[in-house]
This record gives sequence, structure tokens and C-alpha cells, in this order.
Amino acid sequence: MTIKDTPEAWEIRATETPFTGNKTSVRTDDVVMPDGTVVHRDYQVHPGSVAVLALDDADRVLVLRQYRHPVRHKLWEIPAGLLDVPGENPLHAAQRELYEEAHVKAEDWRVLTDVYTTPGGCDEAVRIFLARGLSEAEGERFEVEHEEADMELARVPAEELVRGVLAGELHNNCLVVGVLSLVAARAGDGLDALRPAQAPWPARPFEA
Repeated sequence: MTIKDTPEAWEIRATETPFTGNKTSVRTDDVVMPDGTVVHRDYQVHPGSVAVLALDDADRVLVLRQYRHPVRHKLWEIPAGLLDVPGENPLHAAQRELYEEAHVKAEDWRVLTDVYTTPGGCDEAVRIFLARGLSEAEGERFEVEHEEADMELARVPAEELVRGVLAGELHNNCLVVGVLSLVAARAGDGLDALRPAQAPWPARPFEA
């Protein structure tokens, strides 16, 4: 048996959207189960996201600390952001987020991993990139607002982040998945064997 996720769509008898927010919405579907019963399934509809594990020549990861109101925490994270436009090229979105949040650019981009963050209650898909060959971006810094106005930036050794993840001290989904994927990639075929930055992404199709 091949261990691989496969697309499948069960029959939907009815659907409605009881809430529509600025970036996301809530949808209720009446889904037909294998035994023929029909059940309600509520979930958040999300445009998708990108995240960037930016690794410098000293094997440090660029991280930022930001307040996240739903969990009442300041979390250490890697740069990330929404796919603002349907069909947006995720690489371009990732490059934008790295510039806006850290004023950094990168020469080498690879796909580190693709994940569904909370598939039991949200359709958000995230593509996490590995970015290397870092340098300061040109031009003026992006003007931040709201939670980002209080953001802190740091460069932390990758091994220290791994320690923090396993110790239960770091909790952000993209940071946890990103740093552990980095370790796994190094232990496998190496970072240069990762998928190219424009690799297909069925969860959020795009044009290169």
C-alpha cells in the first residue's frame, strides 16, 4: 500500500455561509456519509498561506515574535502571510512576505513542505519554503501596523529552535513543521534535493 494523501469529495446536499469575515469565512455543508446519513460539517474557509524558513550562512533561522490574540500568546514564528489573490503564485507571495516582515531577500528558494494546518475544521493549506542566500533588501522598509507594529526579529541557530520545539517552548505551526522538516531533509537526500520553488501545489493551483 502506498502511503499518500489522495483527493476525494463526498456528496454535499446543501451548503451555506453563515459568516463572512475580512479574510476568511465559515461554511456549513450537509455531507453524505458512507452509510447514507447526512451530517452538518462547519469549517473555516481560508485562502491559503505561505511561510518562509529563511536560513543564513551561519545556520541561523530568521524568526519573529508576534502577538496572536486567539491563543493569548506572543509566539516565535517564521515569516508568513496569506495568499491575497486567488491563483497567486506562492513563491511570489513568500518573497513578498520575507521582504515586508524582515526586509530580506534570498537567492535560493526550495519547497520545504506543504501542509493542511487544521484539516478537521479549516481548509487552510500552507506551503513552507526554504530560502537561502540571504541579504538585506533594497529600498525602504515596509510600513507595518496592528500586531506587526510590535514585532521583534531575531536570527536563532536552527539546533536551538529544534530544542525549543521538542521542549514544548515553541508552538507556531509553521515554525515547528519548518524546522523539523529542515532536520529531516538534511538527514535524507539533502537540502539541494528538495522540490523546486515552482513545484505544483494541487491544494492551491497557480500559474508559474
